[in-house]
Amino acid sequence: MTAQVLCEIDDGIAHVTFDHVAARNAMTVGMYQSLKNICQDLAQNPQVRLAIFRGAGGKSFVSGSDIAQFSDFKTGADGIGYEEGIDDYLSPLATLPIPTIAAIDGMAVGGGLAIASCCDFRIATHDARFGVPIAKTLGNCLSAGNVAWLVAHLGVNIVKRMLLLAEMVPAAELQQQGYLLSTHQPEELTQASLDLAGRLMKLAPITQKVSKLTLARLMKSNLPDCSDLIAECYGSADFHHGVAAFLEGKPPTWSGK
Repeated sequence: MTAQVLCEIDDGIAHVTFDHVAARNAMTVGMYQSLKNICQDLAQNPQVRLAIFRGAGGKSFVSGSDIAQFSDFKTGADGIGYEEGIDDYLSPLATLPIPTIAAIDGMAVGGGLAIASCCDFRIATHDARFGVPIAKTLGNCLSAGNVAWLVAHLGVNIVKRMLLLAEMVPAAELQQQGYLLSTHQPEELTQASLDLAGRLMKLAPITQKVSKLTLARLMKSNLPDCSDLIAECYGSADFHHGVAAFLEGKPPTWSGK
C-alpha cells in the first residue's frame, strides 16, 4: 500500500501531494518525515516561490495519523515523545519562507487539520469537513504548540467544539469564520489554487517571508510546558483502550481512568 509524500516543481511552484489513498491519506511516521525533508529542501531552493499542498485521490486532504503506531505506546512518556515529534515534523512547514496553500478535498482531520493550519491559505471543496475528534476515537491529546496554533487560526470556541465535543465543522462555517479563503466544486479546486498562487507570486517575496515568519514566531512565543498533561492522557487506561477499540473497529467505552 503506497504511503508517501510527493513533490514536483513546475514553473516556480512546488506541488506537494499526500499519497496514502487506501487510508484517506492518513500520515505514517515515514510520511511525516518526508514532509519535513521536503519543506527543508524547499526552504533552501531559491527557484521555488510558492508551495501547494493537496491529498491524492480527490476525497481527502489528510485524514489524521496512522493509528497502528500507538499500539506500541506503554507510558505517558511515549505520548510526550510523539507530540514533540509532531511539532518537529510540522515546524519546517509552518516556517517555510514562501507562501503556502492547502487545497483541501473532502476532509482535514487530526494531523490533516494541523497541516492545513500550518499553511498560509486554505481553499476547499464545498463538502470539506474539519476536526480533531480524538475525544470520540482514541482518547489522546495534542501538544501545547499544536493547540495554540489551532486557536490562533480557528479561535478558542471552535477549537473547544473540535476537542471537547469531537465536532466535525463544515467548510461553509469555516469560510465565514475566515479560516478558509474560499470554497469550490471539486473540479474547480486545482484552478482555484493556481489562481491564488498567481496572485501571491506577483507580490514582494521578502515582505511575504518576513511577515509570515513574524506571525509564526508570535504564535509560538511563551508557550507553557504541558508535558504533565500530555503524560496523563497518553498514560491513561482510556487511551490504551481507545487505540485497541479503534483497531478492532469497536466503539470505545470511557472509564475516566
